[in-house]
Amino acid sequence: MHRPLGPVRSRLRALAAIVPVVLLLSACVPSPQSQEAAVSLESFYDQELTLEPCETPVQTGDVLIPGECGHVEVPIDYENPDVGTAQIAVFRIPATGTEPIGSLFINPGGPGLPGIGYSADVANAWVDSPITAQFDLVGFDPRGTGTSTPAIDCYTDGERDDDALAASLLSLPDSRPLVDACADSVGGIDVLAHLGTRDAAQDLDVLRAVFGDDHLSYVGVSYGTRLGAVYAEMFPENVRALVLDGAMDPHTGTQERNVSQWAGLQQGFESLAEFCATQGDCPLGTQPDSATQTYQQLVRPLLETPLPAGEGRELSYTAANDGVVMGMYSAEFWPLVIAGLTELAAGRGDTLLWLRDLYHERSSDGGYANSAEATVAIDCLDEDRFSPAGQAELVGAALAAAPFLDPGTPVKAAPALCEGWPVEPTLGFPYATDIEGLPPTLTVSVTGDPVTPHQGGINLAETLGGSLLTVEGAQHGSVISANECIDSAVVAYLVDLTTPPADATCRL
Repeated sequence: MHRPLGPVRSRLRALAAIVPVVLLLSACVPSPQSQEAAVSLESFYDQELTLEPCETPVQTGDVLIPGECGHVEVPIDYENPDVGTAQIAVFRIPATGTEPIGSLFINPGGPGLPGIGYSADVANAWVDSPITAQFDLVGFDPRGTGTSTPAIDCYTDGERDDDALAASLLSLPDSRPLVDACADSVGGIDVLAHLGTRDAAQDLDVLRAVFGDDHLSYVGVSYGTRLGAVYAEMFPENVRALVLDGAMDPHTGTQERNVSQWAGLQQGFESLAEFCATQGDCPLGTQPDSATQTYQQLVRPLLETPLPAGEGRELSYTAANDGVVMGMYSAEFWPLVIAGLTELAAGRGDTLLWLRDLYHERSSDGGYANSAEATVAIDCLDEDRFSPAGQAELVGAALAAAPFLDPGTPVKAAPALCEGWPVEPTLGFPYATDIEGLPPTLTVSVTGDPVTPHQGGINLAETLGGSLLTVEGAQHGSVISANECIDSAVVAYLVDLTTPPADATCRL
């Protein structure tokens, strides 16, 4: 979550570089582009940018940020750029000063989250900052997401209400295969082969050129740190500055990363329980050591009997866990989780379902954004894949790392989530290693991050040979927290390319 405190919805969704807690997915790296393909890409790099005045709301909708909207055309397949194109939605907020440095591209994470709304949040948070004075802020919806086309849309709103593609790793869909559910929405199965991070990084380089920037300045949060690191690997000569906040570790494969992530969730839950025990009438009890067992006793009955949660809806076991995890993204929102658990003990599920809906971007009319679906589709191109038995082993290891989420039921071998995907994974682990000619980068990492553990930030900074800003606190992501210490370091780096000292530390 990000300070200052405005409406809860803004900070929760702005934070939502949401855990890809769905466990996904042996990796290979695509072959280099042929000379013929590279030549034919010139038309994409040289296209004229057309933008029109528009207003985009910060994610509460309470504040409208004026800017310019448009689309940039990119090839679906960079190896075969003549077979079809995608349109990347963009939103530019012009610099307020008289001597702008250039564009600052922004990615909120996910993967799967659109960046246009988040760029409005960033502009709102940095309204008086030298950054907004000297950079045009550019938000973009990565391929497959948001208002870019084609965009992933795999399930109906009713199926999403029934926990299709829920954040819980135990709720993998058991109806039609994911590949079939997603293919029609993007115009065919072949498009699903080109939704991964390496394709998105190439799109980012096209955006850089089309917006007139010789070198890329970029802020990426959570998964956005993976996108930024892969861009650095593929286009090191085109980098000016990378701020990477809430880092994904480039050395950890899918199994290690997920188990580490779930261990971080358990640590976050235990910190929540310690706070709760000091508040009086804590639904997790007064002994933090027994909070996991108490939580299990509260939520496991939902496996058989969901609770009413207003407007004719019910709180399921999966939805309750999603709501709790969502509220753990920042210590500032622990009181909401505690209130939801208190309601749960009394036989209602309204607050936890509200938090779950925020995570899944469910609107008041019952419609869903496509971010969760895009997250899974992108991960099918990025993550290692597992056999049913291998996935069961991974589920067991994750639940051992985060026992508060253990439903107490046997772990069974499940069908591979990405079975039938048209290509093998294209990211490769590790990535972004041994990069030559990369300018200094800045990784920002919170010590008590429940989603991307602090060690990942340390490892990313070392891998890129860049600087690390350590932030003492308990939340996921911190660069728009309205923290003077963090702001000073980020401004000095982005504006003047001055990196902080090796032992630089801030406190939330």
